Amino acid sequence: MALFTLPEARDELARLRPVLDEIVALRADAAELSAAVAAGERTPLGGMAEFKAAQARLDELMSAVQATGAELKGFAPLLVDFPAELDGTPVHLCWLEGDAELAWYHRADLGFAGRRRLP
Repeated sequence: MALFTLPEARDELARLRPVLDEIVALRADAAELSAAVAAGERTPLGGMAEFKAAQARLDELMSAVQATGAELKGFAPLLVDFPAELDGTPVHLCWLEGDAELAWYHRADLGFAGRRRLP
């Protein structure tokens, strides 16, 4: 597993922002389409075919995030971890949907519950 430095992770997050923004938009569309399909209805977004297309595109986008070495840990809200080391300790630099920047981390063994602001 490759480790990111903080500058590398911030650069990668900047490159990923359009992908993450598209995931957020498609996630909402897929939720609306899913509800309509389950109710046997159509929405202005379409029906089953559009739902399947949204799912396929979401899979592509999530694979694109994972291919960078970042880890997509949450979908709603989006949570992206960048494996790293901080003072010799394995950590994940942690971006949560809505964060303006990559400013948080948590120890690899603690997960999100141990999330702290970067020093």
